[in-house]
Amino acid sequence: MRSVVLDTETTGMPVTEGHRIIEIGCVELLGRRLTGRHFHVYLQPDRVVDEGAIAVHGITNEFLADKPRFADVADEFFEFIKGAQLIIHNAAFDIGFIDNEFALLGQTERADIVAHCSVLDTLLMARERHPGQRNSLDALCKRYDVDNSNRELHGALLDAEILADVWLAMTGGQTHLSLAGDGSEDGGRAQASVIRRLPPDRPRTRVIRASEPELAAHAERLAAIEKAAGGPALWLQMEQAQQQ
Repeated sequence: MRSVVLDTETTGMPVTEGHRIIEIGCVELLGRRLTGRHFHVYLQPDRVVDEGAIAVHGITNEFLADKPRFADVADEFFEFIKGAQLIIHNAAFDIGFIDNEFALLGQTERADIVAHCSVLDTLLMARERHPGQRNSLDALCKRYDVDNSNRELHGALLDAEILADVWLAMTGGQTHLSLAGDGSEDGGRAQASVIRRLPPDRPRTRVIRASEPELAAHAERLAAIEKAAGGPALWLQMEQAQQQ
């Protein structure tokens, strides 16, 4: 399955008060591995960023002055996420802003992202697994031992990369990302596991064999199992099959 881990930063909240997206960060996963493809952009929102929001993400009005507008990247962004499973922390927030941006462009068909993508909300997943506990991204990083030491401020691309690690840890299996197929680093944050081959001249592995008393105790236990079950123990059946 193709998945896109997505995060946004905004001028403030809520979207119903005219707030806009100022940063989008996405990373692509195939088969639970990074492909190396990502989408990242800062956007000129045509409005002032709230001071409270700047305190969270550090993105200032001056920094955004020469950045493209959502209309300039809408097609590229839509093509990147179309048909994917979107993995988002607190998805309602990001989806609401994304739908709003397409609606402001008059692109009504695209202004309903869930019609084009499936959505997995890691916040809802965390609340189900850890009821009554803090389930912010930072809290999940601590709970699942995911490195977020570079996260002094919120940032859409960095948060998407961290969320990908958290999601992998929450859903089992590998807990660090690696580029699919080549075993390279994922942006310098996690090194892929590689096969370490033992040298051919290594010392032979010591084999510890059962003693006579241990063999006698084993045979006694098998006899007891056979008596209780009314037939040969599975161990004896396997031995007999190997001898045939």
